[in-house]
Amino acid sequence: MKVSPVPALVEVSPRDGLQNEPRALPIEARVELIERAISAGASRLEVASFVRPDRVPQMAGAEEVVARLRRGAARYIGLVLNKRGALRALDTHVDEIGFVCVASDSFGMRNQGQTGERSLEIACDVIALTKNAGRPAQAMIAVAWGCPFEGPVARSRVLAMARRLAEAGSHEIGLADTIGIARPAEVENLTRAVAQAVSPLPVRVHLHDTRGMGVANALAAIRGGAKVIDAAIGGTGGCPFAPGAAGNLATEDIAYALDSALDLDLDKLVGTARWLNARLGRQRTSALARVHRAAE
Repeated sequence: MKVSPVPALVEVSPRDGLQNEPRALPIEARVELIERAISAGASRLEVASFVRPDRVPQMAGAEEVVARLRRGAARYIGLVLNKRGALRALDTHVDEIGFVCVASDSFGMRNQGQTGERSLEIACDVIALTKNAGRPAQAMIAVAWGCPFEGPVARSRVLAMARRLAEAGSHEIGLADTIGIARPAEVENLTRAVAQAVSPLPVRVHLHDTRGMGVANALAAIRGGAKVIDAAIGGTGGCPFAPGAAGNLATEDIAYALDSALDLDLDKLVGTARWLNARLGRQRTSALARVHRAAE
């Protein structure tokens, strides 16, 4: 089934795709992954996370990764969790700053050592800081559909957070199914409600494929009005603070589902997925990569 309009894509394999993998890639391999993704057609990418390397060692050396990237080749996003991370990111040539706040207090305390309300306050402060520095910023609301510790999250809380972020100046509002618990109808309904609440700002949706619903949920999000979809080559990644969370929606799978409308090179995506899985010593792979392997 064709879905219209076709959204933009954010390639998150260099950040969320790597941060939960047991094997940390060297800086050279992370830069190569970004270059391979750009060669396959990615034009906006999360390239690094400016966080403490003792907590997320897979993201160590963020500044060096960014320094090696070709300026102007794509739009680069640097993820931060606090003002210190934002200042680090602003010292690099990332094009925009991304922030993650949380809709669940229990998840927030385990993930960032703060309540959901406090993470929202810091997000608004970071957005103001980056805007004053002349750099755009946006925020993602984690566990928007459900928390591994508290269960379902109230829609009213997500809507209130989205409105606060819009008022603070976030240039898009993100919703994350951090643990891959959402069903298509739930994704469509919440996406539509948030899109209406923050219009005309675009809504971006970040999905995990824990229960095999990644592509179905992406199509549902688009029906609900999402303008931007996150995906990771090879379906890599997950959340280090969410027990049982599987990898992200695979870029090659959603590109196939949208019937080439994203203008991505499927052969290059599948080739990069194989290369990446080999580098990570990983057994899981995307549906499209499995089909291509079986056809050989």
